[in-house]
Amino acid sequence: MSENHIHDMKDICVELLTERGVTLRDIAELVLFLQEQYVPNLTVDICLQNVERVCKEEVQNAIITGIQLDKLAEKKALDNPLLDILRNDEGLYGVDEIVALSIVNIYGSIGFTNYGYIDKVKPGILAKLNDKGTGECHTFLDDIVGAIAASASSRLAHSLAHLE
Repeated sequence: MSENHIHDMKDICVELLTERGVTLRDIAELVLFLQEQYVPNLTVDICLQNVERVCKEEVQNAIITGIQLDKLAEKKALDNPLLDILRNDEGLYGVDEIVALSIVNIYGSIGFTNYGYIDKVKPGILAKLNDKGTGECHTFLDDIVGAIAASASSRLAHSLAHLE
């Protein structure tokens, strides 16, 4: 794969996220939420660097796949029962979490625990993505955003552990 294609994919992912109301800074703020009690003097900019570093090809694939499925559900361009499942973000569905866990899996157990925690408390942008009153469908996106934040948190924790 050419370097231009890799940069194009990252740009496409950032554009898709932005279209859905999510910035990389929003994700960095989730990292800050997860790590500020463990990392003295942590800034959003340091968190943002870690978010950018985890947005590699596997993560990009999850972003474009998840957002596409969410958009199709919004347009009612999927058949039932999948359409209703996605539009209602049914709790027993779980495929959205599997996509998210494929991201977190890259970054180990800290990523898994951070993902479980952030998925439960839904701070920051995750609260907005989970607001069912907007008419938008973010069944996959909320989990993907949480997984990116959890992975960036894990990356940050591992990089600091190597410095000690």
